[in-house]
Amino acid sequence: MKKITRTSALTARHKDLGGKFEEYIRMAVPMTYDTDPRDEHDAVRDAAGMYDFTAFLKFRVTGPDAAAVLNHAMTFDVTRVAPGQSKYGPFLRETGVICDDGIVFNLGDDEYLVVHGDGCARTMAEASAEGKDASVEYDGGLHLISLQGPKALELLDPHTPVDLPAMKYFHHEKTTVFGCPCLLSRTGFSGERGYEMFVDPHLACDIWDNILHYGKDMGVMPCSIASIFPVRMEAALLWRRFDLMENTPWEVNMGWAVHEDKPDFRGKEALMAARGNERFRLCGIEVDLDEALSGGERLTIDGKAVGTVNEKPAYSHRMKKSLALARLLPEVAKIGTRLKVEGDNGICTATIVKFPVYDTQKSRTHQ
Repeated sequence: MKKITRTSALTARHKDLGGKFEEYIRMAVPMTYDTDPRDEHDAVRDAAGMYDFTAFLKFRVTGPDAAAVLNHAMTFDVTRVAPGQSKYGPFLRETGVICDDGIVFNLGDDEYLVVHGDGCARTMAEASAEGKDASVEYDGGLHLISLQGPKALELLDPHTPVDLPAMKYFHHEKTTVFGCPCLLSRTGFSGERGYEMFVDPHLACDIWDNILHYGKDMGVMPCSIASIFPVRMEAALLWRRFDLMENTPWEVNMGWAVHEDKPDFRGKEALMAARGNERFRLCGIEVDLDEALSGGERLTIDGKAVGTVNEKPAYSHRMKKSLALARLLPEVAKIGTRLKVEGDNGICTATIVKFPVYDTQKSRTHQ
């Protein structure tokens, strides 16, 4: 296990819930609770599930050139992101491949908050800030509580002065929730309408406890990390560590995040040259099993190797489907293609299917 150097203020709450911890981005996170991850999955889809996502890294970019810094570091046009809005996208290396992904929040007054995983987003932003009138500073204290599910709005709306029903997807506001100052954002990693609260550590337990208090009769549950894997697979939500690293946006279906009309951004020349020369295509597959694959399995057609299964596949007990993301040769990456799956646990078959398999029009997040 990597060395744990960061601690969530909610650690005691996780221990009270029977949390079994694993390291993630140098923080101990609750991989499971005493509750069944399938019940937590149900809560996200039927009521609301609450996650402590404090482990994700955050940094702030401030100053007159803040937008220019991020505009060089990311593939989309940051100047189009108005105050109160946010946008998700990748960070590239000079070679045109993804090294990290994250959400950029425009806080106004030449200040941006970036939330990302365990890649090199901050390093890339720092490099883009050289010679510019802007500073890039790590924010190690900011906590992130995510409430995801159809009852999230009903639960939070009475406890914040924000017009929450009117808040649009990927919009945010500085406000209070249960009297606690926070940045309240309509974002999430679930395929449901949900909200994320960025809060100082000394207030994190207040928000956590109030959500459980007011959400108890609604079926709201605290959720462990284990439950997010089938949730995100149903909704076809990509995870940097498992799905994006060292691939071009073209290869992982993220061309929508590339604004080609921008004069310049890191890796643009290499990225443009790589279009049409994709090594593989990222596809969703439905596996003919009643359990999840292990990840890393070889995919073949008529004995020829055509791809591999990405890490962290999942079994959806709600849909009764074994799901995975896979890298496949472009010439076979078509909906309906049948594949043979070969791994340490034997051989089975799979079919390329249209992802997401849940809420295919993504109406639940956007409504």
